[in-house]
Parts: sequence; C-alpha cells; structure tokens
Amino acid sequence: MSIIGKNGIGKSTLIKCLINLYSVNSGTVKIMDRDISSMSAKSLAKIIGYVPQGHQTVFPFTALDFVTMGRSPHLSFLDSPGEKDFKIAEKAIEKIGAEYLIERPINEISGGERQMLMLARALAQEAKVLILDEPTSHLDFGNQLKVLCAIEKLSKEGIAIVMSTHFPDHAFMLSSKVAIMQNKRFIAQGDAGDVITRENLKEAYGIDVSISHVKDAKRDVCVPISF
Repeated sequence: MSIIGKNGIGKSTLIKCLINLYSVNSGTVKIMDRDISSMSAKSLAKIIGYVPQGHQTVFPFTALDFVTMGRSPHLSFLDSPGEKDFKIAEKAIEKIGAEYLIERPINEISGGERQMLMLARALAQEAKVLILDEPTSHLDFGNQLKVLCAIEKLSKEGIAIVMSTHFPDHAFMLSSKVAIMQNKRFIAQGDAGDVITRENLKEAYGIDVSISHVKDAKRDVCVPISF
C-alpha cells in the first residue's frame, strides 16, 4: 500500500504512529489483533521492520555487520550475533540483490546502496510487515528504480508493505492499494487505478496532471501539465 501526498500533510507522522514511535491521540493501532501500544519495542520489532527516510553513518561497519544489526530483536541484551544470525543477514542481502556490497564499509557506498541495505536489515529482523517512509527520497533516478524493484520483489514474496511517497508514479509501479492524504486525512483510498485520478491529484497537489497508459512500460504514468 502506498500513501501519497505533498509535504507536511502528515505522512511521516502517520508512519511513526504505525510503529509506535508516536502515541495516537485517539483510537488504536492494531496488528494481528493486538494494540501496538501494549507491545514491547522488541516484540513489535519481530513483526514490523521500519526503513526511515535516508540513513547516514560515520562508522565504517561492513554491510554484513550493518544488516546483522537487524537481528537485535531476537537477541538478549548481552548476546552477540551468532553464526545463524550472520547467515540470516547474508540471505537478506542476497534477497535484495546487494551481495556485491557484503564486505564494503557502509560509509563508503552510495545513498541508493544504503537504502538497499536498510531494506535488508529490516528483512533480517524476519518481520512480516515493512513500513517504509519515503524510501526513495534524495536518490537519483537509477537508484530509485533499484530500490523500487527490491520493494516489488519483497512484496511478491508475501511481505506486507506500507510505503509513503511523494510520487504517484511509484504507486502505479508497485501498489495494489493507494491512499491519498490531504490536510492530515485520507481523501481517497482503494486500487491504484481507481484512486490515482486527475481530480484526486488536483485536490492533493494543486496541479493539473495527465494520466496515460504507456505501452512499453505496461502501466499508467502521471505527468504534470501545469504549475
């Protein structure tokens, strides 16, 4: 599911409520029939993997060590990762197609490669749900596509994904469901083809767009036509 909308309308706040970083003022957030506010951070981390907007680190951890940190919910406070944990981390890196990075220092790789490893670290948690807060922000065109392809692969393997994004095209590429936010509420939600319309995008972004089917891409695309 993609959550789309312009800056400052509550997407990141909603994401942080879904992972219990923020408390909701009313109502509840439930996963698997459990109120997440009653769950420990460790218990929640075994179910939900979170990938924030971008990531910077000054420490030269190898990619493998960085991804193995995702095993922390499965370890006690004084435990160190064992052979099983490193094997799970290696499989997570391979699954997103980044095995060539496995021995590289994480502070010497590109932003797109770091985002790929953030996905792998969430996978190493063995989470059933991934919550992604604008996972392609600040990435160039090529790295955006690499990250989106990795997300699509994980979705097809049965991992539930909730992703916020600025770009309606990303929702067309990936999502079975889309929700559009405006003024801290959803103005439309449902299948991508039903929700991403000229009228809804005009209300959400304040611009006119053209939505057309591109034969070569085998999908619809969204193009602004006025400012």
